[in-house]
Amino acid sequence: MKQTPALLALALAMALAPQAQAQFLPSAGAGQSSQMNDPNRPLDKIVAVVEEDVILQSELDAAVRSVQQQYASNPQQLPPENVLRRQVLERLVLTRLQVQRAQDQGIKVADSDIDQAINNVAQQNKMTVDQLRAAVAQDGFSYAGFRQQISEQITAQRLHESVVRDSVNVTDSEVNNLLASPTYKAGEVHLAHIQISVPSGGGASDIAAAQTKAEAAEAAIKGGMDFNAAAIRYSDAQDALEGGDLGFRRMDEVPPAFADAIANMKPGDVSPALRGPTGFHILKLVEQRAPQKQMVTEYHARQILIKPSEIVTMAQAEAKADAIYQRLTAKKEDFAAVAKTDSKDETTANNGGDMGWFAQQAWGQAIATQITTLKDNEISKPFQTDAGWIVLQRMGSRDADRTDQMARDQARQAIGNRKADQAYDDYLRELRSTSYVEIIDPALKDIDANGNAVVAPPKTNS
Repeated sequence: MKQTPALLALALAMALAPQAQAQFLPSAGAGQSSQMNDPNRPLDKIVAVVEEDVILQSELDAAVRSVQQQYASNPQQLPPENVLRRQVLERLVLTRLQVQRAQDQGIKVADSDIDQAINNVAQQNKMTVDQLRAAVAQDGFSYAGFRQQISEQITAQRLHESVVRDSVNVTDSEVNNLLASPTYKAGEVHLAHIQISVPSGGGASDIAAAQTKAEAAEAAIKGGMDFNAAAIRYSDAQDALEGGDLGFRRMDEVPPAFADAIANMKPGDVSPALRGPTGFHILKLVEQRAPQKQMVTEYHARQILIKPSEIVTMAQAEAKADAIYQRLTAKKEDFAAVAKTDSKDETTANNGGDMGWFAQQAWGQAIATQITTLKDNEISKPFQTDAGWIVLQRMGSRDADRTDQMARDQARQAIGNRKADQAYDDYLRELRSTSYVEIIDPALKDIDANGNAVVAPPKTNS
């Protein structure tokens, strides 16, 4: 039953929203349970100062150990330990900064949110919560630290949502332009990448250093290094310690410059280093899938909604809906006429309750559940929704080809995701470059992918 942190991390990523940038690394206290009573344990020390907070040696040790356990079967994919420790520290710094900024904005995570995420992790690992707790302890991590890490994941997710909510807008013209573009391609691609970033506001020396590192990564791959291992060693993206795996993405979600680069690649091919607005990128095309025709079942229905109000209680609304149901089924009153006089739904009442043709989930889960239980022309008994009590009549069903509409929906989503990714990446780069971060431990100062110290030229104020 023993579950490794890697598996728990994967489940955690599935339990939370995909846009959260923080990754699974034990937080404060996560690795201390087996060491607290060890008389030979060295005194803890500060390895980095992050604004008004600190990162301790014990935190870094626990986080590094988590990554090493994750790659226990393939330790050769990991970079030299001092490089790994610097990568992990940088991730801890960025996570800490996100949590601090979220707290400054009043973003809070309730215990119930953490409990729900833990339940999701346990279910996805086919475990009970008690078994999950035992698995965390068996791997040498404290359960309190595990809960803290989940809290930080949720916090980072909500910060991400806050940052991109008001900064990402997709117009119909953008959707039309994407679909009409000669470079637009349907289907999906599974990509991995190596990202060598240039610091926000970096100058010529920063660009040259990033290019040198990108060329070294490119040479290592050509020399036979596994791409995932190269990503772990050279990439400074948030997913570096996962081998740079981006998973499957629709072609319309891939930035145009990258789409052009992979247009003539075959699965297994690796691109040369590509210059982008934030640095250099190396792409690997892992797999690709052709687009498929999208057929869905659509339903035609009409509804009568009875809402509770200041003068109508929920029980009274239910009673009125029951009376309407009897008028329609026993007295055979005309559904459209009753909807016009009694329904409180502003969008359908004047049309006799007609909801038109719609996909199953278009009107919410309650109606989606009811519509599949009805036969054509059958009237449902009243059922409760967030809006009130509804009497529903199914008018018909059909199989519809929604390939074009789904293409538009996917194009809109892809443009939105692309803008959101770029907006949050810019936000994180700005956050990192403008925050006070001091690396205390000299061994964790900037180093290259081979573990050699990097002496950066002094920055001057412009």
